[in-house]
Amino acid sequence: VLPFRQTHQQQLGTVEHGFPHQPSALAFDPRLQLMAIGTKSGAIKIYGAPGVEFTGLHKDTTAVTQMHFLPGQGRLLSLLDDNTIHLWELVAGPPRELGGVKKEGVVSLNEVGSYSLPGRPGIESCSATRVTVLLLLKSCDLLCIGTEGGGVYFLELPRLLLKDNLTLPQDQITQSLPDDYRCGKSLGPVESLQEHPQQSGKILIGYSRGLVVLWDLNARHADQLFLGKQQLESLVWERSGSLFVSSHNDGGYSVWSVTSGNACNPQPVSSTIPYGPFPCKAINKILSPVLLYSGGMPRASYGDRHCLTIQQDKDHVTLDFTSRVIDFFTVHKFDDPSALVVLLEEELVVIDLQTPGWPSLPTPYLAPLHSSAITCSCHISSVPPKLWERLVNAGRAQQGRWPICGGKNLAPPPKQQELLLTGHEDGTVRFWDASGVALTPLYKLSTANVFHTDCDPCDDPQDPGNDPDMQQEEEWPPFRKVGCFDPYSDDPRLGIQKISLCKYSNKLLVAGTAGQVIVLGLNDERSDHSVDVSVVDLLQDREGFTWKGHDRLEPRLKPAPFPPGFQPQVLVQCLPPASVTAVALHAEWNLIAFGTSHGFGLFDYHRRNAVLARCTLHPNDSLAMEGPLSRVKSLKKSLRQSFRRIRKSRVSGKKRTITTPTSKVQEANAALAEQEEVAPVQRRIEPRSADDSLSGVVRCLCFADTFLRDGTHHGPTLWAGTNSGSVYAYALEVPGVGSGRACERGGASESSTCVEAVLGKEIQLMHRAPVVSISVLDGRGKPLPDPYEASQDLAIAPDMTNAHSVLIASEEQLKVFSLPKVSAKTKFKLTAHEGCRVRKVALVVFSSAVQEDYSEHTLVCLTNLGDMHLFNIPGLRPQVRYDCIRKEDISGIASCVFTKNGQGENNMFNVLMKKKKQKKLESPCCFTLSLIFFTYKYLHQTVWHKCLDLVLLQQSCVSNLLWNEKQKHSSDFCCSVSVFKAELFKPASGAKNSFSAAACLLSSAGFYLISPSEYERFSLSAKVLTEPLCSVQLDRPLEFTLAR
Repeated sequence: VLPFRQTHQQQLGTVEHGFPHQPSALAFDPRLQLMAIGTKSGAIKIYGAPGVEFTGLHKDTTAVTQMHFLPGQGRLLSLLDDNTIHLWELVAGPPRELGGVKKEGVVSLNEVGSYSLPGRPGIESCSATRVTVLLLLKSCDLLCIGTEGGGVYFLELPRLLLKDNLTLPQDQITQSLPDDYRCGKSLGPVESLQEHPQQSGKILIGYSRGLVVLWDLNARHADQLFLGKQQLESLVWERSGSLFVSSHNDGGYSVWSVTSGNACNPQPVSSTIPYGPFPCKAINKILSPVLLYSGGMPRASYGDRHCLTIQQDKDHVTLDFTSRVIDFFTVHKFDDPSALVVLLEEELVVIDLQTPGWPSLPTPYLAPLHSSAITCSCHISSVPPKLWERLVNAGRAQQGRWPICGGKNLAPPPKQQELLLTGHEDGTVRFWDASGVALTPLYKLSTANVFHTDCDPCDDPQDPGNDPDMQQEEEWPPFRKVGCFDPYSDDPRLGIQKISLCKYSNKLLVAGTAGQVIVLGLNDERSDHSVDVSVVDLLQDREGFTWKGHDRLEPRLKPAPFPPGFQPQVLVQCLPPASVTAVALHAEWNLIAFGTSHGFGLFDYHRRNAVLARCTLHPNDSLAMEGPLSRVKSLKKSLRQSFRRIRKSRVSGKKRTITTPTSKVQEANAALAEQEEVAPVQRRIEPRSADDSLSGVVRCLCFADTFLRDGTHHGPTLWAGTNSGSVYAYALEVPGVGSGRACERGGASESSTCVEAVLGKEIQLMHRAPVVSISVLDGRGKPLPDPYEASQDLAIAPDMTNAHSVLIASEEQLKVFSLPKVSAKTKFKLTAHEGCRVRKVALVVFSSAVQEDYSEHTLVCLTNLGDMHLFNIPGLRPQVRYDCIRKEDISGIASCVFTKNGQGENNMFNVLMKKKKQKKLESPCCFTLSLIFFTYKYLHQTVWHKCLDLVLLQQSCVSNLLWNEKQKHSSDFCCSVSVFKAELFKPASGAKNSFSAAACLLSSAGFYLISPSEYERFSLSAKVLTEPLCSVQLDRPLEFTLAR
């Protein structure tokens, strides 16, 4: 490998997508149609139309408490928890040239100034000038600042200069109060500031004690005093300016009349406690003309609810959320509110206020991936256009018109479509558009309606209107569940464990926690039908085993409605109903394979019959009978088993010390063998016990058309690997497929002939290490193509003239066996050499961007230490080792998913190639590495990570990482996705241009993940931001404003 003489680890920037971690503030620009979200870690995200996103980071990791747009100007004010005010601007970059055509420059978010109120002399200086509320006047040249000491200050914008002549101290207001109201009590902090809707220069100042003052800024005197007696929370004007509404901490709101000539108003026009008369929580914020307010629930009965109420005429709905309400605003259309946008701690909810019933709108971005715990993921690259169009049409019915549409997306359309499928604990599979940097929800599939569950949407419960008691009980408050965030599944047996999709036949295979395996087909129309159910007993009537885990899900026997999209066709129920640990789908043969902790089965979903059921249980596999949801496991049993292993190892150690002639000869021979086989750098690997618990768990399944019986006839085969290092290879006789005996019969028709499976080979690895992956290589040493790829000329046909081989990856080593003799050809002892264990393995393609017809396959594996190793195949020569993930992130490593290939023009990193005689490549040579997904699972919360489109390029080198993370605690976690760009390497001068894909060197700065303990700034660690490909039309020149 040619060494690099010069390396660089300069971070070019970061682009984030997803829901922010711990949101704390919300703002909206009605002119530019832009929304901003601030977080507790000091990050700011601005969103417009889908694809329009801007990111900013404050210098200090301090919570953003308030934000306000300067409408139409592309400027944003932010207030931090450290009492500083910051001014941000959208600034345009230089024009771009694409293909000789000048394009408008991209816009970025930059901080241009900051200000902090000076403290007054004394002990309470800090608290007295602590900012509690901000108000931006309509003229956008003055910022009103309410403080905890009751004073109101004014800043000139955009220069951020304090106007001392306009400062309003609390003492000036106190002197104008009636004596009976003053009574020596402080007015408290300023809680709300609102400008008069019709008369500029007049503002309402609301104090915590309940006093509201209408202050004339130009005349510098109080026009009217409103002597409220209840602690104030917020204020809002009525459109005409003759009325305003105040909300209070007792759960009520009051309407006040503004009249000229009345300097002091002691009583409101009306006061209402909507959810009284019992004590209620405070109404934190209130808006009009459609009456909207958060909080106000009865403390005793619904004090733990997170609610927002909508009232208009006789319509009254209480939106019930599953996480805390941070803030909300309304989007107006012709002076009437058209949509309500609610920022919650875990998601963003948008309510359509113009449609009867006020339905919620799905979000095209900021989608909470963690709405239900992610249990598995699957990536599909190069999706056929027809399948993509049908998925988009199926998901279009689940989407609505997005009200926030500011800015312009300048990103070019992707060259190919890519799908990310995520399985969730609630039994849903969500399809995401992963073609670009952002992830967009496409379609949601639910498998719950295949079964009878407690929360069955297809059951017809008793109408509450027919039951007077139920009607009276549910009448008040009129709750309505809103939002998709629900981390706790009503029935965890619905959880999706494995997903497999054939993009050519539109067949989807989904397997779950209770042993359910569902085959689904794509249908563009709604259908009412029943699902065929088949039961496969994997124990095969073996005696001595009793299942102690959860029950199977009860399938629905009557026809059920299924919306357009993927619809279930066949349900295969494994017995015992243990969680499915591996699946394989071969749509060309109409076969599916599935495995659990008890064994594996083969099913023909076209003829609806079970082909094979093989039990892999060891007599001591007691834990396999308890299931993942069982609570039978005891501490005593675990300790007992541990002590037995220790005792057994000690006994076996003592036995080896017995000095007999035979034992001495055996020891000498063993020592000699170890000296010959074990290199000095290798570690000694102890074989695992055959009676370890869960040794029968099926780890991987694989279909292949290869040579198993002899070297002249190839045909369909099924390969299965277990937790105890056992590999089973079955020869399949599929009617009309292969050159086996099934085709030689000729007498029976294909429709009447059933698929048969015959055990061909059985391999037992020496150290009984769990089998992680099985792949069959053709005569050229390349992986076999996917189903339909060879038959439809979508891929190069495999070499069937030369001998095939099988690559078996265990946790300890990689080994290639020749077929059909199954003799070892080559191996690499990863544990012995590196001291790590294999966790994930994939065969990825490096495709040349210069010569389209040239590509090379490479074996990529991820270890328990978070290292990524690349090997050539079939020689298994190590190419590069790269520190990828922190070794403490055990769940993230265990749930990594590699894709078959990936492409990306803008995301590149350098690759160093060895000179290769048989193939010459022009300079610069460009290769493509696969996408990588990571799924983090903490308790019941799951997040996912994606390394986006790593493209290898010789001269410019940038790698992107798209990742998502969530904290461990269910009460405080969110998901966000980030793309990290880092310049990794520059080649040494004079480096040769002709290379082979023998090695690629990566820098630790270009690929890394952040654990929850390091979680900060929107899930970011990079400080420099990448300019997004989007623009905004502003009411001002797109240039810097230097705040002084």
